Amino acid sequence: MALSFSHLLLEAVARVHVRSQLKGFLRATRKAALVQERTLLEKIKRNAASDFGRDHDFSRIRTYADFIAAVPVQSYENHKPYIRRVMEGQTGALFGPSESVLMFALTSGSTNEPKHIPITPTFAKEYRRGWHIFGIKALLDHPQAFFKRIVQTASSMEEYRTPGGIPCGSISGLLASNQKKVVHKYYTTPASTAQIADPDARYYTIMRHAIPNDVGWMVTANPATQVKLASIAADHAEQLIRDIYDGTLTPPGQIPADVSCELESLLQPNALRAKQLETLLAQHGQLLPKHYWNLGFLANWTGGTLSLHLRDFPHYFGDTPVRDIGLLATEGRMSIPMQDNDAHGVLDITGSFFEFLDIDSKSDDPLPVCRCHEVQVGRTYRILMTTSSGLYRYDIGDHVLVHGFEGQAPIIEFLHRGSRVSSITGEKITEWQVTQAFTRTCAQLGLPSDHFVLAPVWGQPPFYRLHLQLSVERATGFAKTFDDELRSLNIEYDSKRKSQRLGEIVTHHVSQEIIDKPKASTRTANEQYKHQFLYTNPGEDEAFITELQQGEQLA
Repeated sequence: MALSFSHLLLEAVARVHVRSQLKGFLRATRKAALVQERTLLEKIKRNAASDFGRDHDFSRIRTYADFIAAVPVQSYENHKPYIRRVMEGQTGALFGPSESVLMFALTSGSTNEPKHIPITPTFAKEYRRGWHIFGIKALLDHPQAFFKRIVQTASSMEEYRTPGGIPCGSISGLLASNQKKVVHKYYTTPASTAQIADPDARYYTIMRHAIPNDVGWMVTANPATQVKLASIAADHAEQLIRDIYDGTLTPPGQIPADVSCELESLLQPNALRAKQLETLLAQHGQLLPKHYWNLGFLANWTGGTLSLHLRDFPHYFGDTPVRDIGLLATEGRMSIPMQDNDAHGVLDITGSFFEFLDIDSKSDDPLPVCRCHEVQVGRTYRILMTTSSGLYRYDIGDHVLVHGFEGQAPIIEFLHRGSRVSSITGEKITEWQVTQAFTRTCAQLGLPSDHFVLAPVWGQPPFYRLHLQLSVERATGFAKTFDDELRSLNIEYDSKRKSQRLGEIVTHHVSQEIIDKPKASTRTANEQYKHQFLYTNPGEDEAFITELQQGEQLA
């Protein structure tokens, strides 16, 4: 269909506008040191009157040197007393009088208590700006996706409320609800889909609303989500076609009645699209996104173990380019990728203030700290963040490799999170959580607590394998109880299990001698040896696999 003159004019104006935004960011990278110091001092000045600010002499901070002299490197535990007071309604514990708290974003902590990250209007604006720069660059590189619809997902921003009445949930829900109208109108996913608990029903509903549209790109943090969306649509292709023909919504699984009514009211019968899809299904024998959409690109994480999911992309999406969405967390965005098929990204210098702990340094503790323009190419660093959410010199635990520079801003790649964290679908399980879940399971079932190993396994979907010494009889129900305990300790693991992006835990019998083999083979003195309960990469438990061929699968 030929585009109207007004549409072409609007597109031309939009391209000029977005190019100016991108150029502004790239100009800032040329003077990153100055931009970063200004970013830091703005945050210090804004919250100088807070209790945290008074406790750390913010009123005396005029330079970066003043800042590091007043504020030591911080963990979440250091911030927690102030955050708890904000949760009770005492905003002044962390913020100055000009700030408010929109919500608390939840993310998994290293223990059983989720981290609550305060989200202020300033932080939300900075977070959204990073997303805009990402989207602008991706669209300029893939102009065929301009003015086409976007498939995106979001979770609820309100799972519960704090004692002070502030919502707690996912920041994606807040960003989706507060998105600019000019962008929001291109979303295919209604906000109320976040209220659907049943994963198959939610994925089906998202695709039911998306497939009739001319979609230009899909964006989810986790590549597993895009695979799941495509596979659910393929598995229920005939029902989807009937629903599109009739203007109905008939998902597998359950949807709350009020949500179903709201979602169905947004749908219209589309006989023409249904006939097109029916023809494609007959032609290919299956119905996949590469058949019914002409996508410009896909956007999701591609680094670390999440890259394993990309193996399935060609089957569902053909040769559609993939753009990494950058290193970002609930605590803030760290990088903005600038090209396809590359997990490297330019440091988001206009959002948070960054410092880097030099992991490769041979110096004794404490590790040397660098500013963004002082890092060296080829070295590994751990990131410290100072943000508008009230976090200062916050050690987020992410390890990055520096690949180069854009102006004075480093180009970084995410390597891994901490030393004993496993995350094959974004669940970020810590060794502490694993050992706690195991101890609690043993206590519940009246079993002795011995050494064990939990290892990620790549599959469809990925899952975890628990190696331990238990007979078939004694291990009955162990995997289910262990899984339940781990879900209670890690909200992100629970989310991935609910959405079926992670499969059930499988338990295998291995002799204690085999589990303790690393201890016997290490040259480290026994009293210094620390058993590794959690492996972090698929295939890392290969030493056990040979033994397991002789062993017995228990669950």
